[in-house]
Amino acid sequence: MENFFPIGLAFSSGALIVLLKIIAIDIILSGDNAVVIAMATRNLPKEQQNKVIFWGTGGAVILRIIFAIIIVQLLKIPYVEIVGGLLLLWIAFKVLIGGEEDVHVKSQSGVMKAIGTIILADAIMSLDNVVALAGAANNHIGLIAAGVAISIPVMIFGSKMIVKAMNRFSWIAYIGSGILAWTAGEMLMKDEKLLQLLNISHGPITYIISALITIFILAAGYTVNRIIDAKREMQHQHVH
Repeated sequence: MENFFPIGLAFSSGALIVLLKIIAIDIILSGDNAVVIAMATRNLPKEQQNKVIFWGTGGAVILRIIFAIIIVQLLKIPYVEIVGGLLLLWIAFKVLIGGEEDVHVKSQSGVMKAIGTIILADAIMSLDNVVALAGAANNHIGLIAAGVAISIPVMIFGSKMIVKAMNRFSWIAYIGSGILAWTAGEMLMKDEKLLQLLNISHGPITYIISALITIFILAAGYTVNRIIDAKREMQHQHVH
């Protein structure tokens, strides 16, 4: 017997299977999104973290649903994945050196910047996530919206666990940044125009390039962090 889903879809056992598939895809593909949330909020005071996670995740989810409507057309635009990949590389670098700001800064700009980072990174990283969702849902936007909404808690709890781990072990931030950089490298290597330009095809070489890009971002972040730490140390010595 079919009953009606609140979003106006006839909700049959077939629709339930599709919904479960969407939730599974979204949870699997949201691991790196949880990393983004954790990286963007790790230097904020605790009382601001929840606010940023709420607004950042909310904004990201709304964008993801809008993307689901236009995504197939969007991915047909030449170089869109190159632009997304380069933006994501910049985010991977920026979240790694986020410690340059004073941890005790409680200004609104810090909160807004973190929310913006979450929404932008999620939008870029969701390009191929939403293609998978749109495929699974046969373009039923209502089902995509329901699936994404159900998987939001996973992103939130996942990010909170990662923040706790980062506070205990600083090296976890490099793993987070590495995941983002690797995702960016994969996006770049998916762009057919770029592959033609480099005269390479999909295969081991694209993975090697993604790995080199990741290593470069981590090395750059590590170097900048060392410089920032050295400056802080010098300031600290001048004070005393």
